[in-house]
Amino acid sequence: MAHRVAVNLIVGAKGETTWGGTSAGLSFAADRARFHQLRREFQAILIGGNTAQHEPYAKTPLPLIVMTHRPLPEQIAKNPHAVAWELPLPAAVSKAVDTYGDLLIEAGPALIVEALSLGLISEIFLSISELPGGENPIDISQLTKDGVELSRQEVDGGLFLHYRLAPSHL
Repeated sequence: MAHRVAVNLIVGAKGETTWGGTSAGLSFAADRARFHQLRREFQAILIGGNTAQHEPYAKTPLPLIVMTHRPLPEQIAKNPHAVAWELPLPAAVSKAVDTYGDLLIEAGPALIVEALSLGLISEIFLSISELPGGENPIDISQLTKDGVELSRQEVDGGLFLHYRLAPSHL
């Protein structure tokens, strides 16, 4: 049985991935509930070094894999579930799946685009916040172009999209 490797990402109305330097600035109540629900469906979380520097990962309910060439930030180093791996992305995803099982990637746009371009992702969970503005935009249409939309749900504060990547992409 193949393991799931999914991306969970929140973006602003025009594709911004941060507000005030973090993704939390874009989040809304329904998104936070979905975020925690998704974490219950996976066995590990993978983030990049930049995400580790800017997002709050002091506590996680799952093993947290940080792809980084630097020491872990102090708050993450205290997380008993956190490990630092200095591996190329394909090797990190392969090792994570072999070690833990289904993998949820909660990273920034650069790592997500790389993972998609390498065919490492089987699903995309995308929350689109109604909030305008922000920084670090990603092209949503480019992000989802190889996906088949499985669901679309309007919620208070935004929109939830779920894509499975087409077999030709994997």
